[in-house]
Amino acid sequence: MAWERRMMRTVRVRNEQKLGTLARLLAAISSLGASVGSIEMLNETAQSVLRDITVYADDAEHMDHVIEVMRANPGTRVLAVRDEVLELHQKGKIAIRSRFPVDSIATLRRVYTPGVAEVCLKIADDPELARLYTSISHLVAIVTDGTAVLGLGDIGPLAAMPVMEGKAMLMETLVGLSGMPILLNTKDPDEIVKTITTIAPTFAAIQLEDISAPRCFEVEERLQAILDIPVMHDDQHGTAVVSMAALMVATRRAGVDIGKVKVGQIGLGAAGNAIGKMIMKLTGNQVLGMDLNEDAVARFVRDGGVLSDLREIMSECEIVIATTGVPNLIKPEMVRKGQVILALSNPNAEIDPEVALAQGAVFAADGKSVNNVLGFPGIFRGAVDSNAMRITHEMLIAAMEVLVRMTPAGELMPNPLDKKVHQEVARAVAETAMKQGIARAEYVSYVEG
Repeated sequence: MAWERRMMRTVRVRNEQKLGTLARLLAAISSLGASVGSIEMLNETAQSVLRDITVYADDAEHMDHVIEVMRANPGTRVLAVRDEVLELHQKGKIAIRSRFPVDSIATLRRVYTPGVAEVCLKIADDPELARLYTSISHLVAIVTDGTAVLGLGDIGPLAAMPVMEGKAMLMETLVGLSGMPILLNTKDPDEIVKTITTIAPTFAAIQLEDISAPRCFEVEERLQAILDIPVMHDDQHGTAVVSMAALMVATRRAGVDIGKVKVGQIGLGAAGNAIGKMIMKLTGNQVLGMDLNEDAVARFVRDGGVLSDLREIMSECEIVIATTGVPNLIKPEMVRKGQVILALSNPNAEIDPEVALAQGAVFAADGKSVNNVLGFPGIFRGAVDSNAMRITHEMLIAAMEVLVRMTPAGELMPNPLDKKVHQEVARAVAETAMKQGIARAEYVSYVEG
């Protein structure tokens, strides 16, 4: 959920060594509604200071205007404007590497021919040995058709590749799984299911990504019924786990018992539907839900939700969660004193948290505070390491409880780069799979063993 679609540039400037030059430059940037990130001093002389300044703007036109103003600042010379995001993505962000150096004929014979034949025959006799003797045990397919990419919508599978690479990087960095992006040049659910089923023997798990609703529900359900490895649509369940963790932290901090109050879910797409369903399973209470899409509402009602509308939810619910993608949908005058409001759409929330708090909300947060990366790496690591046949609701709840437990005092969520958090999520997911009897391997920590 935490994703801010703003343009970033690194501007190299040489400022005269005069009092106020930098201050005027920063004030000029701010006056245009742009913002400054890091400032790195590269060199200093008696006459000038060389710096790299990271600048954020709304779009290309806005950025051009900001650069013009920087050039016009007295005492400033703009030397270069670099797009470090594009530079970082050149030639892609991931690669398949050999785990062992092939630096002798003897090693070549062991890893390839003739030595590899013995391993092939062992697997042919006992397919379970593939988990021991191949990379299948840590390979996860990250599959998309590019129809619901971040806040960009249907931009196609090729344009979705940078996001899939990013997911793979996070999997490898945080939990040591090898994510492999799979781009599907089809939107047909039948073709998607057939293709994934056909390639499934390569992988220990399938992560579905950025597939638009309602097809994502059908694709996930069918694959879960066909395959005996974990299949999870991250936009649904990964987002729900992290959002629920944030909600539990928020309600405890606000002194609100989620089981004793009315909850409203505004927006019933992939994320909203999953969040609403998780709340109902967790509390045993119905959740009020609204969406402009009639099919989305019907699906939510079939799952136990109650049809509602924006005004009813805002007037009757003590807890409100919004995942619509519509900026400023919730008007300030709709907020009631004592409400907990999570407006999770990015880059612009349904209501600014500061506005909601000013109107009397006891707690408010937006999507920038709820980072989806806290969910999927550990969930998949635990499911894969326990060789679970599927990912259950109980496994997701176990992941959510770890995030709540490991959230530092005063924070809404743990640090997404804290590897201990992901390790504990993996452990809880794996142990839950074993308790449920759906694990086919004893769990060994990927850190400890």
